[in-house]
Amino acid sequence: MTTDERSRAEPTANDDPHLWLEDVTGDDALAWVRRHNDETTAALSGPRFDEMRASILEVLDTDSRIPYPRRRGEYLYDFWRDAENPRGLWRRTSLESYRTDTPDWEVVIDVDALAAAEEENWVWGGADVIYPERTRALITLSRGGADAAVVREFDMATKEFVADGFQLAEAKSSVDWEGEDTLLVCTDFGDGSMTESGYPRIAKRWHRGRPLESAETVYEAEPTDVSIIARVDRTPGFEHLVLGRSTDFYHRVRYEVRDGELILLEAPEDASITVHREWLLIELRTEWTIGDTTYPAGALIATGFEEFLAGAREFDVVFEPDARTSLSQFAWTLDKLVLVTLHDVATRVSIVTPGTWTAEPAADIPPATNTVIVDIDDDGDEVFYDSSGFITPSRLLRGTAGGPLEVLKSAPEFFDPEGIDVDQYFATSADGTAIPYFVVGKSPAPDAEPGPTLLYGYGGFEHAMMPGYAGAVGRVWLTRGGTYVLANIRGGGEYGPTWHTQTLREGRHLVYEDFAAVAADLVTRGITTVDRLAAMGGSNGGLLMGVMLTRYPELFGALVCSVPLLDMKRFHLLLAGASWVAEYGDPDNPDDWAFMEPFSPYQNVAADRPYPPVLFTTSTRDDRVHPGHARKMAAALEELGYPVRYYENIEGGHGGAADNAQAAFKSALTYEFLWQTIGSV
Repeated sequence: MTTDERSRAEPTANDDPHLWLEDVTGDDALAWVRRHNDETTAALSGPRFDEMRASILEVLDTDSRIPYPRRRGEYLYDFWRDAENPRGLWRRTSLESYRTDTPDWEVVIDVDALAAAEEENWVWGGADVIYPERTRALITLSRGGADAAVVREFDMATKEFVADGFQLAEAKSSVDWEGEDTLLVCTDFGDGSMTESGYPRIAKRWHRGRPLESAETVYEAEPTDVSIIARVDRTPGFEHLVLGRSTDFYHRVRYEVRDGELILLEAPEDASITVHREWLLIELRTEWTIGDTTYPAGALIATGFEEFLAGAREFDVVFEPDARTSLSQFAWTLDKLVLVTLHDVATRVSIVTPGTWTAEPAADIPPATNTVIVDIDDDGDEVFYDSSGFITPSRLLRGTAGGPLEVLKSAPEFFDPEGIDVDQYFATSADGTAIPYFVVGKSPAPDAEPGPTLLYGYGGFEHAMMPGYAGAVGRVWLTRGGTYVLANIRGGGEYGPTWHTQTLREGRHLVYEDFAAVAADLVTRGITTVDRLAAMGGSNGGLLMGVMLTRYPELFGALVCSVPLLDMKRFHLLLAGASWVAEYGDPDNPDDWAFMEPFSPYQNVAADRPYPPVLFTTSTRDDRVHPGHARKMAAALEELGYPVRYYENIEGGHGGAADNAQAAFKSALTYEFLWQTIGSV
């Protein structure tokens, strides 16, 4: 089948992912998937695979992992999976008990028991606890890990679902508490209620005891928008309601609702807006000029919220980026603002006092680690941080904003770091930009050949790739002689929003040129050779792998492509694809397709190219990125006789696995594929 024939053979809507293969292979899709799963499993099974799977599962299931807490009133809550509870436990304990080596956990919801009782493959999706009462929660559960989920009201005291309480059928919903007996609901209300991206476009007010059909509409977005915005802040004395619409993935029109009137929040539509009590923070993605003052992209600026609504446009600069420093994360305690910034992909933590907006370094943050805010109490001054590095296990720190920190929990070492080094290098991309990347591995002996090297990348949606401890990677890759590389290519947020915005649409080629430059630099430095270099990525990173396969195959000895986007001619017609047009472009627009086509992997599969072996992994239950992308690409490559491995997990959603056992199996398949392809050259 030619490329043009393949292009004409596809459906044009959100078809059942089980069926989308018939015009590509002539097979029933599920039969095709089962056959490839069996072939891949058989080819990659063996003693080493079994050992790696067991080792990875031990890391995922061990009781010595840190149970990361989230404070909700007097309790610390945690969601926990292990070998005995593969679907997981939502549980709680006191801080005093949590400090001990064996906390006294009270199980609130046993997802395994619930799934067994209801004969459903439930996967935990989270809990929205009403604030400030903390008496009820809206529990989200999905079948097999899909984005679409059911929502049920839960009583936090009785630990039971509320009989005749609020319930929503399976959909991609968003819900917020407007009161103890009122919800603001955005869900699938029937024909015309969803956007072209597959998300709700209508917000309704739903009162307890009334059918959902009677809920009153409070706001509507357009069908062409990505989604609706409906958020409630019930902080006593600072209550407010925000409605609006996401016109694309990065632009939002937002209104404050006062006495039924919509007041436009006149900030740049691509900026993020945060309201905390009397303060308004605006994080800028692009430069903003007000009067004689220009605030740069990546800045965080502040003013009084009521003054802003009244028309005042005088801001204090809380954070201003430079060429090497960007804002990574911020969160409020009651009266302090905690900032996490990046300097050449290394974190720094500061405590800011509102009003004066003066910043001081946070106390007791471990050096040479990646530190993130795990949880923060906006009713008090408590902060939890996690600090880790590539070869430094996580430590959970707790303290007050600006005060001393205690080490509450420490994760175990899952591998021996002796002799494993961490270095940062910079590659030069095609346009001369310096691209940082980290190399983690044992230094080879002077006369030794370079070892197998795994290069990981993402490059999209302003998502920064940060150093962090990975016990499984250490066990099955680093300690066996492999080298791991993390590329901080453009498209991410490592150097602020401009590191991303320059790669949008017609600038997309920069992402791929950056990754190719890192791959080439690894060989030039003698860290590895082409035959012993593999690359891996998922989702948008799966698209990255597809481009490496079709445009830069001579740089790699193997590729692993997970839950990928690959057919960029039709990505916008399937599942959530329309929401990403702002990132990639609109293939129905001839001007956009002109810059998209060279980087659409499926349209660029060709005969007689030096394609390396490739492993595709995806999930039947992925309702975000259609599994047909991976199916079609694998089928097209097979037609031309290229070496392809394919594995599709029946569960897992976009994460690819619904529990730790599935995650360990899929991960072991990946590493066995790598050892077979680049580890034994």
